[in-house]
Amino acid sequence: MRPIIGITTYVEDATWGVWRDLPTTLVPHDYAAAVSLAGGRPVLIPPEEDTDVLRVLDGLVLAGGSDLGPEMYGQEPGPHTVVRPERDKAESRLVRAALDRDVPVLGICRGMQLLTVAAGGSLHQHLPDLLGHEKHRPAPGVYGEHDARFEPGSRIAELMGDDLAIRCFHHQGVDDPGTLTVTGRAEDGLPEAVEDPGRRFVLGVQWHPEVVRDRRLFGALVAAATDEI
Repeated sequence: MRPIIGITTYVEDATWGVWRDLPTTLVPHDYAAAVSLAGGRPVLIPPEEDTDVLRVLDGLVLAGGSDLGPEMYGQEPGPHTVVRPERDKAESRLVRAALDRDVPVLGICRGMQLLTVAAGGSLHQHLPDLLGHEKHRPAPGVYGEHDARFEPGSRIAELMGDDLAIRCFHHQGVDDPGTLTVTGRAEDGLPEAVEDPGRRFVLGVQWHPEVVRDRRLFGALVAAATDEI
């Protein structure tokens, strides 16, 4: 039996066929395809307060999306911050419950930031104000491409090997990682990967490995989830 991997989702107005601006639970297909190719069975999780779904999950992917509400880490919203409060509330509960149960977790982009905040950390709300460039989100719908460096001996270094190229799309980033360990950084010093070495599998990456169906990262999640079956 393939391990069941939950994937968090968005609720956004969507248009297809005869339908226009219909509130829709969705996530890019890349996430589900990457889980399937890695040997898992993807299950989409709408934002809701109940965390009982964790009883049937073997692993969890925290997908990307909108900005986290700054009140979650003690700040006021900046002018560039766009939030989805209901998603924040639901996923905050879900990730904390998953960590309590030691469910293997892979956080992607927003998901890495969610792991950080759950670990008591904080974020930079708008990276261009900090870094003076927009290389992490160069244009609407365009991924920034650059190399990262990884801490020797870390999980992410072992998974990535000599391949340092990443593709990212974000304007926020980790400031204080809380109790997590920063194990990867961009060329400008921004954290690109965080881990919790004290848990079975908790990994966050600021880039988008699902776009290239990266079997290294998703395969590692599925392998950790398989141990639970």
